[in-house]
Amino acid sequence: MRFSDLLDAPVTTESGQVLGRVHDLRAELTTRTLKITGLVVGPTGFLERFGIGAPEAGARIRTRDVIPWSDIVRADSREVVVRDEATKRQ
Repeated sequence: MRFSDLLDAPVTTESGQVLGRVHDLRAELTTRTLKITGLVVGPTGFLERFGIGAPEAGARIRTRDVIPWSDIVRADSREVVVRDEATKRQ
């Protein structure tokens, strides 16, 4: 799967709560590859992608609208489903 397959996919919880759409991802560089750590979702995630509300580049890296990859139950080009508990941690 490629990130472009997930871009703009709707994001819901297991119980059906709509969280928004996938706007970006978070990853960390390992010695051989990038490891996905989370997906940026929701309306403020969309604004963050363009740097709105973040005066410095480092300030753009927020965690408020990032769903940790470990909380993803299913991800495909049609939708991303996350654990219900993921919304309680934000």
